[in-house]
Amino acid sequence: MVKQAILCVDDEAIILIAMKQELKHHFGSRFVYETALNAKEAFSVIESLNEEGIEVVIIISDWLMPGMKGDEFLIIVRERFPSIAAVMVTGQADETAIERALETAHIRACIRKPWSSRELISIIESILEETPV
Repeated sequence: MVKQAILCVDDEAIILIAMKQELKHHFGSRFVYETALNAKEAFSVIESLNEEGIEVVIIISDWLMPGMKGDEFLIIVRERFPSIAAVMVTGQADETAIERALETAHIRACIRKPWSSRELISIIESILEETPV
């Protein structure tokens, strides 16, 4: 069985730590959990995991990050890795960016910061039910 990963992308380390802990607490050893502080680092993590035979199945990305905004990042992810499900997390995205991410990146959900653990886990479980991983 192929190992699977969830990748969290946010420019704030404390957010990444919190999100990774919530996911690990709920899903345990079912997934490999990786983090990246920006889009460039995230692409590097995806490539490294692929080389190790680990499939990224879900990316949870912040919207406002230096270098490349989350909607732009997730659009490229969709083009290069169409099987990866994406969720955008934001405290600042405008409706235009959210709409663009929904239409072009095909994100499964957009969560407003501060998110609730219940909402995050519920969305991830819903994605996993829709897409057997």
